[in-house]
Amino acid sequence: MLDMKFVRENADAVRRGAELKKTPADVNAVLALDEERRSLVTRVEELKQQRNSLSEQVGKLMKARENADSLKQQVRELGDEIKGLDERLAGIEPQLREMLLGIPNIPHESVPPGESEEDNKVLREWGTKPGFDFKPLPHWEIGEKLGIINFEQGAKISGSGFIVYAGGGARLQRMLINFMLDMHTSQHGYQEVLPPYVVNRDTMTGTGQLPKFEDQAYCVKPDDLFLIPTAEVPVTNLRREEILGDQELPLYYVAYTPCFRREAGAAGRENRGITRIHQFDKVEMVKMVRPEDSYKELETLLQQAEDVLQALNLHYRVVEICTADLGFSNAKQYDLEVWAPGMDRYLEVSSCSNFTDYQARRAGIRFRRDAKAKPEFVHTLNGSGLALPRTMIAVLESYQRADGQVTIPDVLRPMFGRDIL
Repeated sequence: MLDMKFVRENADAVRRGAELKKTPADVNAVLALDEERRSLVTRVEELKQQRNSLSEQVGKLMKARENADSLKQQVRELGDEIKGLDERLAGIEPQLREMLLGIPNIPHESVPPGESEEDNKVLREWGTKPGFDFKPLPHWEIGEKLGIINFEQGAKISGSGFIVYAGGGARLQRMLINFMLDMHTSQHGYQEVLPPYVVNRDTMTGTGQLPKFEDQAYCVKPDDLFLIPTAEVPVTNLRREEILGDQELPLYYVAYTPCFRREAGAAGRENRGITRIHQFDKVEMVKMVRPEDSYKELETLLQQAEDVLQALNLHYRVVEICTADLGFSNAKQYDLEVWAPGMDRYLEVSSCSNFTDYQARRAGIRFRRDAKAKPEFVHTLNGSGLALPRTMIAVLESYQRADGQVTIPDVLRPMFGRDIL
C-alpha cells in the first residue's frame, strides 16, 4: 500500500505508475476522499477548541453563581456536531484504506517500459541447451511411460488441474525440495520455517493478494480462511504488526509449502502436463531489509535462485519484467526461465521481486534504527527458489535418454540413491 501523503504529493507519478502497469486506479477519488477526511479533522479540532473555550466560560459563570444555561446548550450542540463528524470520520478511514489497497505499487525507474509480456527484456543466458540424437519427448509422455506422473488419478480424486506423483517421481520431487532447502540454509544463510498452509484475511491482505485477487484464491468459506497461493504470504506475515530492532535486519526466511491457485490456466498458451496446475510445490525465499539495501538485496536474491539452476546444470535465461507485466505489488521483478527441450520453450521457474515498503505498509512491519528513532517500514522481497513443477519438467526433459529413462542430475544422486529414474 502506498502512503497517503506520498499519493497526495505525487499524484501524477501514482497515476502514471498505474497506467504503466495497465491497472485501473481512481487516484482522483482517493484524493477527494482524503481531502474530505482532512477537512473533517480540521473542523473537529476547531469545534473541540470552541467547546473547550465555552466549557471554561461555563465553569467561571458557575463559580460566580451566574446563569450558564445558554452556554451549556452551546456546549451540548457542539458536542453533538463533533460526534456526528467523528462518526463520519470513522466511516471514511476504512473506506480510504480500501481505496488505497486498490492502487498498485509504482514501478522503479529502472523497469523497462512495455505494453505486454512481449516487451520483457532478456538480460542473459546461462549454460547451453541440451542436445539429443533423438527427438526429445515432453514431460507428460516421459511421466506416463515411467509411471511417475499420474494425471488420471489426480483428476479422479480432485478434478482437472491436479496430479499424483508416484514412485521415482514422488522421490525426485522430495529430493529437489530437500536440495533447495539445504542450499538456501547452508550456503545462502536463510532460516528455514514451516508455516501454516491456511491463512486469514489479514494475512492475505498484508502481501497484496486481497482484495484484488480474491477470485483466484481457494477460500474456506465458513471460517473465512484461505489456502495459500505461495509461501510468501504466511512467511512475510510472520512479523506483521511488529517493530523490529535494527540489529535484526536483514531477515532471510526460506520455506517449502504446497501452493494452491484456482486460476491454473492461461488463454492461448500451451498448458498441457504439469505446466500450470491448481496445487504445486514451491520453495520460497523471503527477505526483510533496510530500505537503502533492497535493490542490492534483489540482485543477491536473483543470484541465489540462479545457483539452484546452475547446480542442476539446467539451461536458463534471466528476464527483466517490463512495466505492463509487472506484478501488482512489485516495484521491480526478474524472472528465471528454464529451457524445456521436450516442449521446445522456456518456462518461468522463479520470480524475484522487490516490493519496497508496499507490503510492509499493508502488514505493519517496521524497524527502528536505534532506541530513540522513529519507526520506519522495512522493504520486503521474495523469490522462488524454485517452483517445483517446472523444475521437474526441465529435469525430466533435459536429462531424458533414448531408452526412455531419465538420468538423475549429479548433485541429486547422493541423496536419491541411484543414477537413473
